[in-house]
Amino acid sequence: MVKQFHVFFFPMLAHGHMIPSLDIAKLFTSRGIKTTIITTPQNVTFFTKAVERATQLGQQMSVRAIDFPVARAGLPETCQSLDQVQSEEMLHRFFRATVLLQPQLEQVMAECRPNCLVADMFFPWATESAAKFGIPRLVFHGISYFALVSSESLMLHKPQLKVKSEVEPFVLPELPHEVKMTRMQLANHDKEEMEHSDFAKLLREIKQSEIDSFGVLVNSFYELEPDYADHYRNVIGKRAWQIGPVCLYNRERSDKANRGKESSIDEHECLKWLDSKKPNSVIYVSFGSLAEFTHSQLHEIAMGLESSGHHFIWVVRKSNSNGKELLPEGFDDRIKNRGLIIRGWAPQVLILEHEAVGGFITHCGWNSTLEGICAGLPMVTWPVMAEQFLNEILVTEILKTGVRSGARKCGITTAGEEVKREAVAMAVGKVMEGREAEEMRERARKLKEMAMNAIEEGGSSYNDFNSLLEELINYHPSALKKTTPVSN
Repeated sequence: MVKQFHVFFFPMLAHGHMIPSLDIAKLFTSRGIKTTIITTPQNVTFFTKAVERATQLGQQMSVRAIDFPVARAGLPETCQSLDQVQSEEMLHRFFRATVLLQPQLEQVMAECRPNCLVADMFFPWATESAAKFGIPRLVFHGISYFALVSSESLMLHKPQLKVKSEVEPFVLPELPHEVKMTRMQLANHDKEEMEHSDFAKLLREIKQSEIDSFGVLVNSFYELEPDYADHYRNVIGKRAWQIGPVCLYNRERSDKANRGKESSIDEHECLKWLDSKKPNSVIYVSFGSLAEFTHSQLHEIAMGLESSGHHFIWVVRKSNSNGKELLPEGFDDRIKNRGLIIRGWAPQVLILEHEAVGGFITHCGWNSTLEGICAGLPMVTWPVMAEQFLNEILVTEILKTGVRSGARKCGITTAGEEVKREAVAMAVGKVMEGREAEEMRERARKLKEMAMNAIEEGGSSYNDFNSLLEELINYHPSALKKTTPVSN
């Protein structure tokens, strides 16, 4: 009997990485591939509902747990994901702990003998692990082609080291468009020559691991960023397959509602509130799970939303470390007929897709950016960290479906670089009303249609995924049980 083709998925321990990795696993499973997700015990429940649903559909998806050695890395027991890291020192210890996962992963691989390993970029040692078992390793970055290409330019040419100040613009060399940035928009490891830092060492290992791997999976679609897809593959010379937007593989309402953590608000209550609003009259505001705004910045956002005159849904963190309320006193009462505050996790995809929502204020994480694109919405960009300032450039300058909020500095905390209430209100107005907003909305609608077409049979992402499957199957022709497309 021929063994069924089996793919291991090993996502980084962070919701922003686990969410798209699960979506990709669903895609493989829907084509008759057996999939196993490797994670830590505290993160197993994140995948449980998807595994149960796949089983109900007659598909083979499972999850296996390996221990996260927090004690050996000097981390508190409660630090089980990147979302719980609270300092730079904790971050370094967290990444050191992930290296300690290698023997356990290899033990499970020896037991199950998968045919392919899809591992997050932050596990560079996974390429070596795959090689020990003679199987291909695919890298998942979780960012756009544009960000991949731009990061390569920064790393190779280092234009950021040739300017004299934090605010002096520089051009990223050899890109399809003129792309300008400032040092303020870069993470610390990109600002200086830090050849001997732990993170610089990790980045070099990631780069080499990617070179040695079978190739890269990109959560994007060709029509969104064709110049950069071509540049990444043909100029830089990386093997890559775009298979997204992977959020669109969640077709059922329950899948959309359960994407990510359990929602902090009843989805029916939220949608009922939206049902009472006119089309394109609500702006949705969410800054992801990592941004830590100061009290004064939160007050500026609150007052800006209030003075904008538009209905809004705002997702805020429940409280700060002191347990104090984050929003201005009396704010909830003043906006109760016009605003909905969600403290915690929101059913974001369902909200963005609702016809009442006409704009999106976003931190420009790639998952959220793609979800906004797939909903056909103009965006107010408010980048905070990582590659988010690059995503802002893509949205505002290349796709022309958004406007800047005025955020200028990269960092989880934003003390000293606050966006004032007047700028907040002005940005909301630009995406919600007037000719400029309607032009952005029309461009966004076209991108939404392209995204939907990309994943359908004959679409660019559908075809790229078929090409990937063919290569993987040819890599292990004896390990295939015939796969047939199954609807999600």
